[in-house]
Amino acid sequence: MPQSEPPYVLREANARGVVTLTLNRPKTLNSLSDGMLDALQRELDALMQDDQARVLVLAATGKGFCAGHYLVEMLANPSQDYYEGLFARCTRMMLSLQRLPIPVIARVHGIATAAGCQLVGMCDLAVAATDARFAVSGVNLGLFCSTPSVALARNVGRKQAMEMLLTGDFISADEAKGRGLVNSVVPVERLDEEIGRLIDKIVTKPRVAIAMGKEQFYRQIEVGIEQAYSIAGHAMACNMMDEAALEGVQAFIDKRPPHRPKT
Repeated sequence: MPQSEPPYVLREANARGVVTLTLNRPKTLNSLSDGMLDALQRELDALMQDDQARVLVLAATGKGFCAGHYLVEMLANPSQDYYEGLFARCTRMMLSLQRLPIPVIARVHGIATAAGCQLVGMCDLAVAATDARFAVSGVNLGLFCSTPSVALARNVGRKQAMEMLLTGDFISADEAKGRGLVNSVVPVERLDEEIGRLIDKIVTKPRVAIAMGKEQFYRQIEVGIEQAYSIAGHAMACNMMDEAALEGVQAFIDKRPPHRPKT
């Protein structure tokens, strides 16, 4: 009999109410495939109903945190309806992180690119390993990172966000801390220790106060985020239908330079 695939997301919980969800597709750098999005959404929906949960840690297996959307899958479905639906599902998952009544801490190592960088931005707190690198690099393929820009622009300054979006360049963990994308940077072997320090402080506070405080924090600071995501998702779906973007993504998959018309 063929072996069944491992779960997309591993779940652990302890007696203190600390839940860890670990992205578990290391071969694709934990890309947000259809299966990964569905698995994450199921876990977040269940957490919304879990009165015993106090903190969520979002981690990942393998060499990196998350490489964004699964480009192979995207290119296999060249339909605007599919892209609109994909970005809508991703938006729902990202907003679910923010709407959880408990703090969410990103445990970041390796790369966090495009929607992976967005994932970090949508967590309440983030701790990065010194080897972590961040980018919204879709523009290098001809696909501007519109939906990741919504989270990025709500974490870092406008001009810093635009520089990342326009150049597609990576920034280091220390740069990410300086710009406000992560809270702290530690050697990879100290990631759990640093996250544990935050957890120790959070779980001593009343759960209801944390839940109410988190809800109002985002309600007052994120006015218009749903509309922003709607606009960004539509723009990104339209962008993905462009020949230059399709060629850029195919070239990335083929590990070759894209064929660009001469201007």
